[in-house]
Amino acid sequence: MPQIVELPERPYLGIRKTITMTSFGLVGDRIAEMIGWLAERGHTTAGAPFFRYHSIDLPQDRLVVEAGVPVTGPVEGEGEFHAGTLPAGRFVTESHHGHPDQLSGVIESVLTWAAEQGLTWDMTEKDGTEHWGCRLELYRTDPRVEPDLHNWDIDLQFRLA
Repeated sequence: MPQIVELPERPYLGIRKTITMTSFGLVGDRIAEMIGWLAERGHTTAGAPFFRYHSIDLPQDRLVVEAGVPVTGPVEGEGEFHAGTLPAGRFVTESHHGHPDQLSGVIESVLTWAAEQGLTWDMTEKDGTEHWGCRLELYRTDPRVEPDLHNWDIDLQFRLA
């Protein structure tokens, strides 16, 4: 069952790309590189790596997605890596245990639940594209420890208006 939680601002290092549903690797495959980059510079990670969806246009198969790694304090980006801050606010959260391919059903149930509760997302829609203030998938399972995607733990965090 989804919950509503208040979350603070959270600094991170990220990389942002325009991708399709089949080209997530363009951002996702950079997470390990970002973690290494942070470690080389003496920065400490502060939680699960995530995907942040800035815009979603499923009919055109076009997404603007950011892969990010939370850090304990502000960092300065370099090259394709940039520093950012996830906004504070009220978020609907839900957890999923299983393959990331099963997330679409979990997301649909979260969206349905929120509509039934009369909640409004931090999201605008223009010309069929959803533009989100902060929509996250946090990947809590380290694939080096658990390579079986069916055993992964993923948290959803969608910011409310």
